[in-house]
Amino acid sequence: MRKILIPTDFSENSMNAIKYATELFKYEQSEIYLLHAFSDSVYEDKARLADAVFEELQQKALQKAQGNLEETRKQIFGFSPNPKHTIHTIAEFGLLVDSVNDWVEKENIDVVVMGTKGETADKKITFGSNTLQVIKYVKCPVLAIPAVYGDVHPKNLLFPTDYQLPYKRRELKLVSSIAKCFVSKMDFLYVSKFPSLTLRQQDNKKFLEASFCDNQINFHQVSGTNVTKAINTFIIENPIDMLVMVNTRHSYLENILYQSTIEKIGLKIDIPFLVLQNLPR
Repeated sequence: MRKILIPTDFSENSMNAIKYATELFKYEQSEIYLLHAFSDSVYEDKARLADAVFEELQQKALQKAQGNLEETRKQIFGFSPNPKHTIHTIAEFGLLVDSVNDWVEKENIDVVVMGTKGETADKKITFGSNTLQVIKYVKCPVLAIPAVYGDVHPKNLLFPTDYQLPYKRRELKLVSSIAKCFVSKMDFLYVSKFPSLTLRQQDNKKFLEASFCDNQINFHQVSGTNVTKAINTFIIENPIDMLVMVNTRHSYLENILYQSTIEKIGLKIDIPFLVLQNLPR
């Protein structure tokens, strides 16, 4: 049973992420949790409010969120009447990152799916603040979907790696099952100025080979030190449909995420982006 959590702000972008998720996991028995955390909308009123007035605002926001979630559920049944999918709705007064983290733990969620941007949809940025916060702090794989991305058949997956990490089986199994469902080809990309691998790297590469034994895999090595340029070039030169990376301590991706903005590093991501967290679950 696949457990999928989809935060939604009822924007076009979040609906696009929902459509992508229902299509991507259409072959799997899945529990889908639609989550709307609404504390921000209540706190928008900067005036000092009496407790009774605040509670009334909170109750109204809850009722509105529940109505919107129910409407979203009906829309899902309209475009994806999949008997393999069970849809749950959650309206919660809280901060998005905290709510997502709590439900990931509570329901043992396999993957969080959300749009790269929310309501604001600023064209100048790759990720909205909420998406970036979830990727950085939620202890679960996160699949971020660009606003206009419609092709939900990932035939080619790119997985940049330095072979330094002892990967988690559960997270690799998620990637492998996606690739298997769509008969996808997986390209592993290693960027280094050193031609040979250390013993640790060789062991981790063998672990990857074993974890993806049911998939079509290719290993590529590019000479150099500019990982960002190598990834961007590979995506431009090859028909890549999904980028997979690992966010862990001292990793390349962590260095990107803890910049003030991801744009500073220059990684251009206009395809679905699956971030593994490399954490035991």
